[in-house]
This record gives sequence, C-alpha cells and structure tokens, in this order.
Amino acid sequence: MAPPVVGLRIDVDTLRGTRLGVPALVRLLHQANIQASFFFSVGPDNMGRHLWRLLRPTFLLKMMRTKAASLYGWDILCKGTMWPGPIIGQHCAEQIRLAATAGHEIGLHAWDHHRWQTRVTAMDQATVARELRRGWERLAEIIGRRPDCAAAPAWRITDAALIAREAFPCRYNSDCRGSSPFYPMVHGCRLSQLQIPTTLPTYDELIGAIVTPATYNDHVLNLCRPGQLNVLTIHAEAEGVSCLALFRDFLDKAKGRGISFAPLGALAPAVEDAPAARVGRGMVPGREGWLACQQEIIDLP
Repeated sequence: MAPPVVGLRIDVDTLRGTRLGVPALVRLLHQANIQASFFFSVGPDNMGRHLWRLLRPTFLLKMMRTKAASLYGWDILCKGTMWPGPIIGQHCAEQIRLAATAGHEIGLHAWDHHRWQTRVTAMDQATVARELRRGWERLAEIIGRRPDCAAAPAWRITDAALIAREAFPCRYNSDCRGSSPFYPMVHGCRLSQLQIPTTLPTYDELIGAIVTPATYNDHVLNLCRPGQLNVLTIHAEAEGVSCLALFRDFLDKAKGRGISFAPLGALAPAVEDAPAARVGRGMVPGREGWLACQQEIIDLP
C-alpha cells in the first residue's frame, strides 16, 4: 500500500501569527516543495480576551501545561484586552498575499476569531452570515480573488453557520473533527459543501499531557495511516514561530517515511459519493470546551 498522504491545514488566528509565522511557513514549505491550505483571520485580533477563561480550572491547566506564554508570546495573550485589537487584514495584507502568490489554498478562518469562538452558539443565521460576509469580502480584497474554502475557528460550527456557509462558493469546508469526508445533514437536509475534517491531534492538545517536544513528531507520524483520511492542523503562531524548528524536523521525518503532504482541496477529488453525516458537539482530550464533531454516517435513499 502507498504511504500516507497528509492534508496540511494551517490556521492563522492572530496578528503575530500572520506577521511572523506565515512568511516563515511559506519559506519552509517552498523549500520542502509542499503545498498547504492556509486559513486566515482578517478582522480584529482580540485573542487576549481569552485570559478571562483562566477562571476556568481546565483552561488554566491547559495554559500551564502548554507553557502558553512561551508558545504563543505575551503579545498574543494580551491582544484586545484593554482596547480593541488591531485589524489583521489591514496590518498584514502583504503576508496573506505571500501565501496566495506561493500557490497555497487560501481559506477564510474568521473575521473575529475570538467573537466566533466564544459567541457563535448565540448567533442566528443572519448574524452568522454577516460575520462570514465581512471576513470573506476582506480576504477576497486582499488576495484579489475569491477564497477557496473556509474553516471554523476552534472547530466550532452550528447548524445556522453551516446553512449560512452555503451562500459562499467554497470548494469544501473544514469545520469539525472527524474521520472521513462527508456532507453535513442539517434539519434532515443534505448540504452541498463537502466537509474535510481534522483527524489528527494538534500540538497543544498533546504537549505536556501525552508527549514531550522530543517525542511529539514521531507520535503524530505514527498516527498517519495509509488508505484513510489524514488531516493535520498546525498553527502559524506555534509551528510558524516558537515551534518552527520542531515542524521542520517533522517534515524531514515524514519525508524519510515516504509520507507526503497536500492541501485539503487536493483530497476532495478522490472522494466519490461521500456519505452524509450529522455535525454534533463533542470533547477532545487536551482541548477545553466543546468542538464540532462528525457523528453517525447516514445512508440516504
């Protein structure tokens, strides 16, 4: 059997990740002759407001376990706490265009990552649509064409958001955790846009709990299996900055095993007659709060 192919998804959540992490990852991927899928947040960087979650014991423990200050940087942890955060698409348009001109897939992550992550469950379909439209149009303006795809921040998506997403010409979406490509079922109806879920754990879910930096790469590579969907999500704030050397070693080790990488859209043509499935809420070890998760497969007549 042929070695695994891993879909490489790169989430860019913050100003720092866009400004520093994106150029570093574009250079590294160029050297390795790898194409990936970049998902950009283009509105205000208010990620520092997550500090209020330190009042929750599970989030505090995660921040301590991952050594968040050194992993992400204090500027990320404090953005948008005392005043509105800077508009990422305004300050980092050049870095976003760099990924596009390098030939990578470009997708919308969010207008306001923090707002989506913390309030999407309270948004009705019209509110979600406005939030999506604002981010979609800004990203399209930056890259000079419409985006290819979209991925919900923090793997949080609702039925209202899935329906609203149908109005945007996405080749596919990557909104949840799961095991195989599928079409979402909402209120008994099969939606038209393919979902390509994340299947592999992320660095911050594993580090300090299951692995150390010295064992992380081999652990994740051992999870990649031929003949199945393998999708890895990395973050420009981590693998593009503080963990860049670790990610370079990851790519080198993958090459030694014959593992290759591709943008998520390259996996879509290989999917024939993908089934329908519901998107529900679930918990993932190492991550605080709920995530959207692929549920039972539905056989349609």
